[in-house]
Amino acid sequence: QVMLAESGGGSGPAGGSLRLSCAASGLTYINYDMAWFRQAPGNMREAVAFISPASSTIYYAASVEGRFTISQENAKDTLYLQMNSLQPEDTAMYYCAADSGCTAWTLLNMGPGNSGYWGQGTQVTVSS
Repeated sequence: QVMLAESGGGSGPAGGSLRLSCAASGLTYINYDMAWFRQAPGNMREAVAFISPASSTIYYAASVEGRFTISQENAKDTLYLQMNSLQPEDTAMYYCAADSGCTAWTLLNMGPGNSGYWGQGTQVTVSS
């Protein structure tokens, strides 16, 4: 059974930092493109960052470029999102996603498909 388990969310003031983790199990992690998404109440889901299996390709949404860093430890089957200079507009539920059968564009714009998975999410709340 495949599981993506996010952790590291929480609450804090603007300007602070948080590090999210996504521990994968039940899949061959090295075969998967990984991404972070977020969704705030009343808003559409937004792709935040993407990383390819060898970390050779990384993308960020313009809204987080320069503040967030996506990384992974293949030996631990774990994805990370270091979030610095947090702003109230970063408040959202953050989800990790994995897919082994689509392009980066498809994963970021459509979410994982039939060969992919979602995590359950971790809440991030930033106060002004």
